[in-house]
Amino acid sequence: MFRYLPLVVKNCWRNRRRTTLTIVSIGASLCLLGVLMAIYHAFYFSDPPPEQALRLVTRNRVSLTFQMPQAYREQIKQIPGVREVMISQWFGGKYKDSRPENMFARFASEPDRLFTIHGEMKVPEDQKKAFQRERSACLVGKALADKYGWKLGDKITIVGDIFPMNLELTIRAIYEAGIGNETLYFNREYLEESLPVRRRGFAGTFNILADSPESVPRIASALDARFRNSSAAETKTEAEQAFQLGFVSALGNVKLFLLSICAAVTFTIMLVSANTMAMSVRERVKEVGVLRTLGFTPGAILGMILSEAVAISVIGGIIGCGLASVLCGAVRSAPVFIQQLKTLSLAPSVAAACVGVAAVIGLVSAAVPAWSASRTPIVEALRASD
Repeated sequence: MFRYLPLVVKNCWRNRRRTTLTIVSIGASLCLLGVLMAIYHAFYFSDPPPEQALRLVTRNRVSLTFQMPQAYREQIKQIPGVREVMISQWFGGKYKDSRPENMFARFASEPDRLFTIHGEMKVPEDQKKAFQRERSACLVGKALADKYGWKLGDKITIVGDIFPMNLELTIRAIYEAGIGNETLYFNREYLEESLPVRRRGFAGTFNILADSPESVPRIASALDARFRNSSAAETKTEAEQAFQLGFVSALGNVKLFLLSICAAVTFTIMLVSANTMAMSVRERVKEVGVLRTLGFTPGAILGMILSEAVAISVIGGIIGCGLASVLCGAVRSAPVFIQQLKTLSLAPSVAAACVGVAAVIGLVSAAVPAWSASRTPIVEALRASD
């Protein structure tokens, strides 16, 4: 078949405008398919970073909107395999206004435990001590500081909505980490002292650090078993990555949604490719008759037409993968709350799958017209009009 390669290449570009438009159409569609497959891979197949693999999150079994007694912490620490436990509380509120670009994660935390739980945070020692020492101090991610032009000593105000108070914070520390550089942490004692007495002593979540990845599932089951049927609050404990994916699940069946769009995109590309190949083969029926007269076998003609379709599709697929990689980079740099998207990339396995899909699309879309052309009788083919 390789001896027919020059003829295949020439036939690919016999109608350059149509071939170019077909490649562009396939490339754009494969770009969308590649991004969707990359998101699916990031959500359901990627391994968490080493530091995240040791962390669990415990919340109220009913919902995140319901809190738990902070006294649970001492009982959690007694479970074998638990190294540290930190109370964390989502604050919400508004910075400047309610526009999406001014929305970022704000957590009340415990400064003396925060850097143990999140060991990947890199903070200068003097900044760390200043954050731990001052009640109204806050710690912000470097990406967040760069976005708003914040620097050490700046004062920011966050207007409360979930909690009946406004935060008057001073930036005392800026951290860097592999992911999660767009979060603000402040002292939980500041929040507690500002709340009515009846609302004190509760925790939104417990962040747990395990002694090894193998202990994570055992700790989760033991912890939930300890508080099962509790009159105060039952718990749900899961790995930090699973907890973050819980926010995605709240939007609906995201897995089915992604798979459905991927199937629709694939079907649409196949229709475009099939239409192109049908037009190309219909224009060359007489040429097929000439080739048969010159001694080309039906198998050789079938192989050349299929090779032409696969080549065009694969070129479009490669271009689409390149565009998808660029879009993944844009998503990584955009402000997102789902941490898996901060590491979004077109993995080699995903890129290979996209190119493989492109090849299959070219093969399937050209199968019927190629088979029909290769089996057309010589006399009938020579009589065909262009």
